[in-house]
Amino acid sequence: MTDQPHTIAACEREIRRLNRLVEASLMINSTLELQPLLNIIMDFAAELTEAESASIMLYDQDTNELHFVASTTDNPVAPRLLRIPVPLEGSVAGTILRENRVIVLDDVTADPRHYRQADSMSGFATRSLIGVPMRFKDHPIGVLEAVNRREGHWTDEDRSNLLVLASQAAIAIENARLIQQLQKAFNELDQLDKLKNDFIAIASHELRTPLSVILGYATFLKEDAQGEVGEHATAVLNSAIRMRNLIEDMTNLRYLKLGEGELVREHIPLAAIVQSAQNDVESLAQAKGHILRVQIPDISLVVVADRIKIGMALTNILNNAIKFTPSGGQITLTCERKPQAVWIVVRDSGIGIPQDQLTRIFEEFHQVEDHMTRRHGGMGLGLAIAKAVIEAHGGRIWAESEGPNRGSTFYINLPLG
Repeated sequence: MTDQPHTIAACEREIRRLNRLVEASLMINSTLELQPLLNIIMDFAAELTEAESASIMLYDQDTNELHFVASTTDNPVAPRLLRIPVPLEGSVAGTILRENRVIVLDDVTADPRHYRQADSMSGFATRSLIGVPMRFKDHPIGVLEAVNRREGHWTDEDRSNLLVLASQAAIAIENARLIQQLQKAFNELDQLDKLKNDFIAIASHELRTPLSVILGYATFLKEDAQGEVGEHATAVLNSAIRMRNLIEDMTNLRYLKLGEGELVREHIPLAAIVQSAQNDVESLAQAKGHILRVQIPDISLVVVADRIKIGMALTNILNNAIKFTPSGGQITLTCERKPQAVWIVVRDSGIGIPQDQLTRIFEEFHQVEDHMTRRHGGMGLGLAIAKAVIEAHGGRIWAESEGPNRGSTFYINLPLG
């Protein structure tokens, strides 16, 4: 009976210890950010072992050294510790890592392996320590230490607590490292994507002007030249048209996915958007001998839209009409005001669209023609991009055709205001 109070007290102490370990586990697994995670581990390690301080050293494979990466948050010398490397040979921590075992020292002065340079460089006096290895999938990743027990000697309970913490910490640290690597890779990819988009924007913009000049002169030469010169002019013209299609595809790649949040809306006259799109395609239409007519009955009509993106969508639709209309065809663009919306209608006298393709033509990379025999170039992105842009503005686009060689009509319903 005399042992009962002692037994009850020991059980209560064990319950409190286990509860703190559970809390430590929950806290450790509550974050994937490395530095806050290390701070949590340090503070729990010092508390559970009743130590003045605790620290984590991680193994650097490149230098074959251990490096302090964290010390308890109330340790005033922690910043100096973080700059100190610890060799694997001739140090207690190195021995723990290499031999994968726990080392307990109640008096470090009696052990020649104690790396005293860390104390002299940091200004922290180490009297006693207990250190345990941290491993992940049988690979050593570092050492967890508790330093200077406040009272008495290190206990089996201290050893057990640190081993549990080290096991949890190793997994959490590797997960945090993986997240950091993924974030770094994502940031690099994001930067590469931005560079790609910037390059595409600059290249396509810079190529448009000289290409328009080439198209203009080639068209002029084709009309006036005869014989071999005329054939050369035709070859130049056809190559320039293909180059123009390539430029449009490059531009379209930037907008393969588009959300409403990416729009820069402004109040802008619809006539200005249409005029810009007409200017973009004028030289291409002339090169193919098309008649391009634009009719805007109400030039005061104002829409709230992203000038660049809605203009690009309209350019894509006109380019599509030009591409699939044989030489000498007609293309018209008209605008009509409706209640709360404006309809932009593009009609052509081209090859038409089969009924079963009227919705599929707006799918990414879709081609009506067989890819082995098709006569018209392009990647099949123009209409898909136009649809994405118009729908991001809250509008709709659809196509109608009476069949092969009967032309096509594209309708854009764009909300006003």
